[in-house]
Amino acid sequence: MQLNLTRPICFFDLETTGINVAKDRIVEISILKVYPNGNKESKTWLVNPEMPIPAEVVAVHGISDEKVVNEPTFKELSKDIYNMIKDSDLGGFNSDRFDIPLLAEEMLRAEIDFDMKNTVSVDVQTIFHKMEKRTLAAAFKFYCGKELTDAHSAEADTNATYEVLLSQLDRYPELENNIKKLAEFSTHRQFVDFAGFIGLDEDGKEIFSFGKHKGRKVHDVLEKEPGYFGWILNADFPLYTKKVLTQIKLSKLNNKLG
Repeated sequence: MQLNLTRPICFFDLETTGINVAKDRIVEISILKVYPNGNKESKTWLVNPEMPIPAEVVAVHGISDEKVVNEPTFKELSKDIYNMIKDSDLGGFNSDRFDIPLLAEEMLRAEIDFDMKNTVSVDVQTIFHKMEKRTLAAAFKFYCGKELTDAHSAEADTNATYEVLLSQLDRYPELENNIKKLAEFSTHRQFVDFAGFIGLDEDGKEIFSFGKHKGRKVHDVLEKEPGYFGWILNADFPLYTKKVLTQIKLSKLNNKLG
């Protein structure tokens, strides 16, 4: 099975200092770029997170402070990483919920205007859970008949994720070999931001999905309670959520001026 591509897709995996999208940092990133003609390109970087890596996290992925102390920071690597993925769709394992949101935060901290407006993402974990409900190691064994001997190595997880998707397409004829269709199938709910604070209602209008204004239209809240915008900008929300909220506020303002 070969992926039916109209543009490249980058499968990627992150190892990090933790699971807080707003606060934690990348310590390793591996990208496997697959082109429409079947060619592949892969790169893996160790990253100095500029913060201590907790011992319980080191126990999972084996990347210690000493291992990354002399490695470049994400900001130093950000242009190379962005140049590799900017023309591509994205694929990963639990990527919609974790890897993409955290990558977006790192890009914005590095002052790169990362955006997903013209990009779709295929979350292989979601396809797997909808079909079989297992972990990546079990998925690799189930679909590919192989043991994932180096789990929690970004490179091993990235390549395993790519192989699992190919095997999923072989196994399930009802899965269409089309990146946009796979992205739609692997999406849990539709959100405007990555972290899930701003969603869409049945009419495609932005709504808050948390807090006292949960379910209310963002435009209405910002108009009736302008201080709520400032509170979110100054609170501990992901940078991408703040960026999306600012874009919504500016679009409202532009519509009024127009």
